[in-house]
Parts: sequence; C-alpha cells; structure tokens
Amino acid sequence: MATDFTEQNAADAVAESFAETPDPRLKEILTSMVRHLHGFVREVEPTLAEWQYAIDYLTAVGQKCDDKRQEFILLSDVLGVSMLVETINARRSAAATDSTVLGPFHVVESPARELGESIDQIGGGPPCVVTGRVLSVDGTPLPGARLDVWQANDQGFYDVQQPDVQPIGNGRGLFTAAAEGRFWFRTVLPSYYPIPTDGPVGTLLNSTRRHPYRPAHIHFIVGADGYTPVTTHIFVSDSPYIETDAVFAVKKSLIEEFREIDDPDEAAKYGVTSPFRLANFDITLEPASSEE
Repeated sequence: MATDFTEQNAADAVAESFAETPDPRLKEILTSMVRHLHGFVREVEPTLAEWQYAIDYLTAVGQKCDDKRQEFILLSDVLGVSMLVETINARRSAAATDSTVLGPFHVVESPARELGESIDQIGGGPPCVVTGRVLSVDGTPLPGARLDVWQANDQGFYDVQQPDVQPIGNGRGLFTAAAEGRFWFRTVLPSYYPIPTDGPVGTLLNSTRRHPYRPAHIHFIVGADGYTPVTTHIFVSDSPYIETDAVFAVKKSLIEEFREIDDPDEAAKYGVTSPFRLANFDITLEPASSEE
C-alpha cells in the first residue's frame, strides 16, 4: 500500500487495500468501483465545496427514505441505472416477456384476491379490465402462476402516497392463474403521473430541466414454480409521456392498447359499466436455470 498518496497512485493504493478480501466477487466489485470513482474524480476535478455538496445530497437522499418511500431507488431510476441493471440481469430468451424496473412503490404487500376481483377499492375513474395468460416460452400454459399487481389510481397516486384518501392495498392484488394460465382482474384506467419531486431527486430533475412524468402503466411481478420470475409493466399505448418516461422503463413490447368498449352486454360479462377499457397482456416466462 502506498505511503505517499498521489493523484497517480491513489486508485492503486485503495485497490491494494482490498487484497485480502475473502469474497472474490466483493473484491472484484470494490476494486472496480474504486477505479471508476477515482477516474471520475480525476476527470471532473470537483472542488471541495462540490464534493461536500455531493455528500450532503446523498445524505439527503437517505434521509428521505422510510418504510413507504425509497428515494435511492428513485435516484437509481432517473439516472437509468435501475433499467441498466434490470436489462443486464434479464438476458433471456427473446420469447420471454421483457422486464422493466420495480419502481419505488412496491413497498406494501399486495392483498390476495380472486380472479376477476377489482383491485380498485374506492371507485372513480374509467373502469378497466385486464386479461391475459401466463405461458412458458414454448407456449405451454402455466396454471398456478402467481401475479403480483399494483398501479396508481386514475389521479396518478399510489395508495401509500394518499393514506388519508386510499386504503392501503388499493390498486394492488395477488392473483393465481387458472386453467390454461388465464388471469383477469378489474381496476380503473391508471393515469400518467409525476414521480415524487419533493426530495433530492426532484432537485436533480429541476436543475437539469427534466420532466418527472411516467406514462400510465400497471406493474406486474409474475412467477411460477420452475420458472424465472419477471418484473414488468403494461403501458397504456395512448398515454402521454410514452416516449419520454422519466425512468427510461418503456419497452415497445410492453405497450398495449387499452381498447374502449362501449357495449353494455360486453360490460356486463365483466361486471363493469359501459364504456370501459379492455387490455390483454400475455406474460411469457423462461424456465429457471440450474443456477437459480
């Protein structure tokens, strides 16, 4: 380890300090992180005041986190890191459903619900029905597949953002696919919405003149025994911001038409009023590898 710490040997000195790390993966990660971080510092040459601001900023991000909000996930999202990590870890068959970000609002356990039940507990907003199947990449249906679903309401808020307005669990549901892997549930058409801007992430967006909006979507985590689970969204095709999602999470394969159906008889089949929106979203899982 260097005894004379200089710009030239700084990264080597710190990397050498990890030489006895027993976990090889931890050693690899720390060494690479230090080299990239030192390279960044040498490139931009921050002033002491700028570095202190960076430390204060990250401190503020941590202080904004609680059991209902994860500001660090939000920061990772708006920097595109969440999607990059998700994309790297989702290198799977082209037939499998694309994954996307978890988001900062998967912080409440979804209530178990029966197929066809509504996840909307407060009413209001255009009624919506979502149907689909869970399949293997070879087309085999996966009855018994588990679907964790959550979304914002028609005003663009999740339950945890409005505890005095929405009961916890509103807009959420745990479903089990039936025969032929089929599932369906009722809800309201979700709205586009801004990610929270009352914290450090909002300061970043304002400083860079970036908008905070996400297009309308519904979240899914889908899994089945013997298959790799997928974290994904279904995006409303005619939603604003579909091309400029603040967290870079839109993939073309996940954009679906939420058709407007103005037919009382068809609405009655689903137990909703007419007109309503109807979307179909099949989810395809890849068999788990032996390492999973």
